[in-house]
Amino acid sequence: MATADSDVVTASVGGLSGTSLGTAKTDDYSITVTKYQEYDTAIYVADITVSSAEIIKTALADDTYGKNITAYTSTIASENQAVLAINGDYYGAQESGYVIRNGVAYRETSDGEDILVLYADGSMKVLDSDDVTVQELLDQGVWQAWSFGPGLLSDGEVTVGENTEVSRAMNSNPRTAIGQIDDNHYVFVVSDGRTDESEGLSLYELAEFMENLGCRTAYNLDGGGSSTMYFNGSVVNNPTTNGRIKERAVSDIVYIV
Repeated sequence: MATADSDVVTASVGGLSGTSLGTAKTDDYSITVTKYQEYDTAIYVADITVSSAEIIKTALADDTYGKNITAYTSTIASENQAVLAINGDYYGAQESGYVIRNGVAYRETSDGEDILVLYADGSMKVLDSDDVTVQELLDQGVWQAWSFGPGLLSDGEVTVGENTEVSRAMNSNPRTAIGQIDDNHYVFVVSDGRTDESEGLSLYELAEFMENLGCRTAYNLDGGGSSTMYFNGSVVNNPTTNGRIKERAVSDIVYIV
């Protein structure tokens, strides 16, 4: 069982200063959640160190793979006894794109876009899905694979331009991303947006922020109304759906017990 500390203190990572929202520790992981204010946007960062990459798990809504099967991030998190969770790639909204969850392949059709793979050995890479098959990924020991994108950082270098954007998305948006700082050292990042208090981030701003955190690899997950971070029993950010502060139901989450 995790021990938690919710004392509010000032925290600093990668030259950025923020407010700590709490910590959780077990023999297998250490988590610190910090709220930053950058780019006129509230950004929530879970700094995570794990004993094994397999501590980072994924779960499907209703524990079922398929289209139009959704639930709130907080609901899926609670059902899986998660200490920390963020929304995933909303695989159910797409007809293609690799889906590997907890070492199991659910979809093997490439969408020709960037994928993020997390290997059981703790390494993380952004790959072109046309360059590799799902079976090859499984043979290489991939533990998780997400299909949304684009990749934000590779080898510590920003890989998106100032005008790069997800199709049909606004430039300033709530965002969700995952990054790797070092071996078995990761960050989950969620930003608010679409409110007077929090403008939201462009993909380039998100990439810059992840770079400032010290990430060497980073990847954009489903954003907008999906962007949600759950920690120690409650949602810590302000998800926006149809102009209201409210969670949007999603297909899947990334979490730690």
